[in-house]
Amino acid sequence: MNLFRMKRILLPIAALTAISLGISAKKSHDMALQRNLKTFNSMVKVLEENYVDSIRIDEAFKAASNAMLNTVDPYTEYYTADDRDQLMKMTTGEYAGIGSYITEYNGYVCISQPMEGSPAAKAGLMPGDRIVKVDTVATKGLKNADVSKLLKGTPGTDVYIEVNRPYVADSLLSFTVTREKVTEKSVPYFGMVSPTTGYLRLNSYITNSPQEVAMALDSLKKNPGFVNLIFDLRGNGGGLVESAIEILGNFLPKGTQVLRTSGNGKERIYKTTHTPEFLDMPLVVLTDGGTASASEITAGALQDLDRAVLVGNRSFGKGLVQTTFPLPHDALLKVTVSKYYIPSGRLIQALDYSRRNPDGSVARTPDSLTNVYYTSRGREVRDGGGLQPDSVVKNNTYSDILYNLVTKNKIFDYANKFRADHPQALPLDKFGISDEDYEDFTEFVVSSGMKYDTSFDALLKEVRKQADEQGYMTADNDSTLAALEKSLGSDLKRDLQFKKNEIKDYLEEEIATRYYGDAGRIAVEIKTDPVVETAIAIIESPEYKAILKESAAPIVENKARKGKSK
Repeated sequence: MNLFRMKRILLPIAALTAISLGISAKKSHDMALQRNLKTFNSMVKVLEENYVDSIRIDEAFKAASNAMLNTVDPYTEYYTADDRDQLMKMTTGEYAGIGSYITEYNGYVCISQPMEGSPAAKAGLMPGDRIVKVDTVATKGLKNADVSKLLKGTPGTDVYIEVNRPYVADSLLSFTVTREKVTEKSVPYFGMVSPTTGYLRLNSYITNSPQEVAMALDSLKKNPGFVNLIFDLRGNGGGLVESAIEILGNFLPKGTQVLRTSGNGKERIYKTTHTPEFLDMPLVVLTDGGTASASEITAGALQDLDRAVLVGNRSFGKGLVQTTFPLPHDALLKVTVSKYYIPSGRLIQALDYSRRNPDGSVARTPDSLTNVYYTSRGREVRDGGGLQPDSVVKNNTYSDILYNLVTKNKIFDYANKFRADHPQALPLDKFGISDEDYEDFTEFVVSSGMKYDTSFDALLKEVRKQADEQGYMTADNDSTLAALEKSLGSDLKRDLQFKKNEIKDYLEEEIATRYYGDAGRIAVEIKTDPVVETAIAIIESPEYKAILKESAAPIVENKARKGKSK
C-alpha cells in the first residue's frame, strides 16, 4: 500500500476517533454534572431535615453559589433580587437616594463627600457630618451598608437625618432630604493643564459615559489654544464595552476595528461607528494598575493603532467579557462569556483561571512567557499581563507619616476644621494653603497625641527581638539599640516638617473637596502629579512623534503580526 492510499484511510479513522473522544468527554462531563447536582440536592434535604437548629437557607444557598463561582473566576457572580440594584448602579451609575459618599469613622458613619448637585448637597450636608439618626433609627455602631440602605429609597420620598457637625457651636443638626434618582458622573473633571493641552479624567464606563466625554471635549474645544489632549484612565475599573467603543470613535476613523471577542465558538467584531472630530489631535492616555477591562480596551486600541502614547504604569490585565443571564425569582448570573483581543491581535489577560495552582491560587503570566505582537507602525507590544505604557513613570510611594495621617483621619478631621474656620472659599485657580495654615495643622496633629510607628521603628523592634532570642542582648547592645531607637525612631514634629511638601499636597487636595467637590480635588491634585507632568512634556515635544514612529509607513491594513515568544 502506497503512502498516499494509507493517508486516505488513516485520516478518516483519526477524525472519527477525535469525534468519538469528544462525544465521550462530553458524556462524561454531563454525567458528572447530573451526579453532583443530585448529590447537592440530597445534601441540602438531609441537612434541612436533620440539623439540630434551623437553616438560614437563603444565606446558605448564596454562600454555596458564590463558593462554586469562585472556582471559575472573580467576575462570574450571582446576584439575588435584592442585589440587582447594585448591578444596575455599576452599569448605569444610577440609584435612588440622597447622593453622598459615606465612610465609617469612630463608631459612626460619616458623610465623606456629597455629590455635586445631589439632594444631600442641596440640603446642606457636608463632609465630616457624623450621622447619628436616620428617620427613627439611631445609627451608632452601624456599618456603611446598613446606613446606605436606610438612606436609599423611592425617588420623591423624604428621609430625616440627624448629624453631628464637628467644629461648629450648635453641632447637632437635622435635615429632611427628598430622595431623587442620582446619577454618578463618570467624568469628574476636565480642564486645561497648559495653554495648549487639555485634560479629561474618566472614572468608569457606564451608559452615559460617551455623552459625558463628548460634552467635556466640546467644552475643551472652546479654549482657543486647545490642540493636545491627556486622557486619564488611571483607577478606571471599566464597565460597558459598548461605551468604550463609542468613546474610541472620537479619535479613530469611522469603521475602524478596535476589538474582537471570542468564546464558546462565537466571535464578534466591534468597529467605530461615527465620524471623529479629534482624529488628528495628539493624544496621551494615562494608565496604572487600576486601569482595567473597558478602559484597557480603550487604551490598548489606541496604542495598537499608534493613535496615542501611553504614560504611567502597567494596567491591570483583564481581557474577559461578562454578560448577565436571568435566573428564577428575579436573580441574575453574570458570566464570563468571552475573551477580548485588541487590534494587534493580543489578549492582555494577566491571569489564566483555567490553570490554577494546587492551592487554588492563580499566578500572573511571567513576562518571559508572553508573546510579541506589533502595532500598526511596527512597534513591539506584548500580550498577557496588561498594557505596558510607552513611558513608565514611577508610582508615588507615601511616607509612613502621611500613611498614618490618612488612616488615622487626621487630614480628614483638619479639612473639616479648616472649612468651619474659613467658610468663604477662594477661587479655585487661587486656592492653596499657606505655611501658617500648615503650622496650624502641625499643632492640630501634635495636640491630638497621635501615636504611630514607622517602618524603621518596626525594623528596630525586630532587631531587638532577634538579639534577645539569640542571646546577643548584652547591656552594651541594649544601650546601643536604645540610642538608635531614640535618634532614629518616629518623631512626630520632626516627621511633619521633614515630609512637609508631600503632606501639604495631600492636605490641599482634601481641603479642596470641602469647597469644590471631586472636581476641585482633581484640579489641585494634577498640579503636582508627576505622571501628568511627564504627559505634558511628551505631548508638547517632538518626543511624541518619535514614540509613535510617525514617519514610519503603516503595515498593510494595520494587521499586526504575532511574533515568537522571547
